[in-house]
Amino acid sequence: MSTIFSKIVSGEAPAYKVAESNDYLAFLDVRPLAHGHVLVIPKKETDYIFDIHDDEYMGMWVFAKIVGQGIKKVFPCRKVGIAVVGLEVAHTHIHLIPLNNVDDMNFGRPKLELTDDELTTIAESIREAISEVTHSANS
Repeated sequence: MSTIFSKIVSGEAPAYKVAESNDYLAFLDVRPLAHGHVLVIPKKETDYIFDIHDDEYMGMWVFAKIVGQGIKKVFPCRKVGIAVVGLEVAHTHIHLIPLNNVDDMNFGRPKLELTDDELTTIAESIREAISEVTHSANS
């Protein structure tokens, strides 16, 4: 079975990528709850987060932390919320969502409809912020 996320990993489907490593990928949710809503996935397709190997699980959270730091630099918020739902796409993924109140993470509310230009600009901004975060961490 090949999910839309696996197609993004292979390049068969487009995505607004914000970060990538050998094992993980972070890209914008195209139907976000908030500006800066990012999905973090392992490149290896596994449906359920608790079925992935421990080292892959821990690596994904470290990767998500770096992405979250970049999101927070671009979208000032009280916190970057984390959700693992996994019901719509059978490929493990973590939602990272800028939060100022609890309702910002209500998946039942209407999603934003952003233009290609808006999504491109947001992705570029987060990529730049992540680059700054990782550069300062390595200095």
